[in-house]
Amino acid sequence: MEQNLLEKTGKTLEEWKQLLAKQTFNKHGEYMTFLKKEHNVTHGFANFITLKFREADAASFSNEDLIANQYLKKENLKDIFNELDQHIKLLGSDVIVTPKKSAVSYKVKRQFALIQPSTKTRIDIGLKFNDKANTQRLETSGPFGAMCTHRVQITQPEQIDSELLNWLKEAYLEAK
Repeated sequence: MEQNLLEKTGKTLEEWKQLLAKQTFNKHGEYMTFLKKEHNVTHGFANFITLKFREADAASFSNEDLIANQYLKKENLKDIFNELDQHIKLLGSDVIVTPKKSAVSYKVKRQFALIQPSTKTRIDIGLKFNDKANTQRLETSGPFGAMCTHRVQITQPEQIDSELLNWLKEAYLEAK
């Protein structure tokens, strides 16, 4: 399939990878939709390009490197991340930790939490609940969209308090 890519799509695999690297998508389907709608690539080639792009990207970095890259020029937030990560992993041995380019996802049967260094001074914690009212601190999901139902913004380690830890536990239990 790769040998026909240039002829059928007008670009080499490397050119498609460079184009996809500029996008901010997280899901396979988002890349495919982009290729199909914006570049008129057929379903088969869109899937092939997306698979190759995502495999190359994942293979380029270890989990540790992905997390380290998230905190480049945001080193002041790394201790907050480490503390949150430790608390979440203690929720249960079934917690699956998946570092991505811009965030770390935590799931059991489904994702229940996401930690993202959103600015140089703030970490956003995305939480997914079945049905929970917003509060001043437990905001709507904001930039997380459908991945999470709520967001908590953290700028100081002392904000990792019993209220936040209870929300993390509640989201974890609902995801089981």
